[in-house]
Amino acid sequence: MAAGKQESDRTTVIVEVLRDAFAPLMRADPAAFRAKYRKMARDPHAFYRGTACLFCHDVTSEPDPHGWAQHGSERIWIHGDLHVENFGTYLNSDGRLVFDINDFDEAYVGRFTWDLQRFAASLALVAWQKALPEDAIRKLVARYVRSYLAQVNHYVASDTDDDFELTLDTAEGPVLVALEEARAMRRADLLDSMTLMQRGSRSFSDDASTRRLPREERAEVVAAFRAYLDTIPESKRFDRALFYELRDVVGKSGFGIGSAGLPAYSVLVEGYSQALDNDVVLSMKQANVPALSRFVDTSEVDAYFDHEGHRTVVSQRALQVHTDPLLGHTSIGGVGYVVSEVSPYEVDLDWSEINEPADMRSVVDLLGRATAKIHCASDEDSQQDLVDFQVEEAIARSLEGRRNDFVTWLCDWGIAYAERVRADHALFVDAFREGQVGIAAT
Repeated sequence: MAAGKQESDRTTVIVEVLRDAFAPLMRADPAAFRAKYRKMARDPHAFYRGTACLFCHDVTSEPDPHGWAQHGSERIWIHGDLHVENFGTYLNSDGRLVFDINDFDEAYVGRFTWDLQRFAASLALVAWQKALPEDAIRKLVARYVRSYLAQVNHYVASDTDDDFELTLDTAEGPVLVALEEARAMRRADLLDSMTLMQRGSRSFSDDASTRRLPREERAEVVAAFRAYLDTIPESKRFDRALFYELRDVVGKSGFGIGSAGLPAYSVLVEGYSQALDNDVVLSMKQANVPALSRFVDTSEVDAYFDHEGHRTVVSQRALQVHTDPLLGHTSIGGVGYVVSEVSPYEVDLDWSEINEPADMRSVVDLLGRATAKIHCASDEDSQQDLVDFQVEEAIARSLEGRRNDFVTWLCDWGIAYAERVRADHALFVDAFREGQVGIAAT
């Protein structure tokens, strides 16, 4: 097939997949999607971050000829959008600062290999943008995979799946820097940036990202907030007489590239005490349809959940051992929403300062172990029963005697798919400029 015909065919795939995934949201907020697409046009990795749907289209179209995912490991909880920038700090339900995988909006049930493939291509893209040679990129991907497999081995031999955490005591290098930065943050600074004092109490500041709600909409959001409180597990609830007292609520925009077009609200509650620097800001964001669900049989999984907000919360609780104690879900007009704290202690891993292979090696070692933890914690020991077997044993059986071959395959796949993404990025930019992606560039 001629190169021009191949490019035309691939452009058609890109445009159709994006339209299928985003058309309703484009119609709801074309300005937000224009901003999203401009960010995606900036560089190949930004494009990759915004196109989990295209990745899912591609990997679900591929067979598994080597049988890498068998014995149940083809059907486990996966993150669904595991790229190098979906890692950061948070304050867990035990009150400790932890560095871990974040952003579980795309979590679903699928092959364990799909998370590793998405990360491998992401790592290859970032390393390419830092002008690392292919041999160095291959070694980084291999290091990530071997770290993942070593942690799986640990869980096979261990009686527990939750004994690994990246904390101030166990982290090193750039991961430790992120945790130390998070520790230096203050709740009062976050509150001062989002609220103002009125008659002795806080309320949200009015700015370009906030919207005051008409009476009927506000009543719906307040009712949804009350319903959300019942979805917080008993073990994580604070004294409701004080903690959850509602102070203010506004419509909110600007939550990030993945949330373009999705309705969202910010809710201000009393917090841990009546001290004004202890108030808590909650995000109430409409949950999206996970990209993977568009390309696999969803009948069994869909029947398990009330709505997408319920799915997102259950999956995050499965994949994270100690989740945000304020994580919960609700619905407005029959549509699911996820509720979580806007934490003052969140710091994303900053790859702009991680440039040398030696620094990257220390990071990918830890990220490989963190990936294994979310997979192996999401089985029969977690608080859900959709995946009811020991994931680490299924993965180990699938790769028994073939681990070196698996590492080689994943290195080859990640580097090749990163090349595909760089070509796709150029095709996307051209299609966006010509108004072919469902929204005009100007």
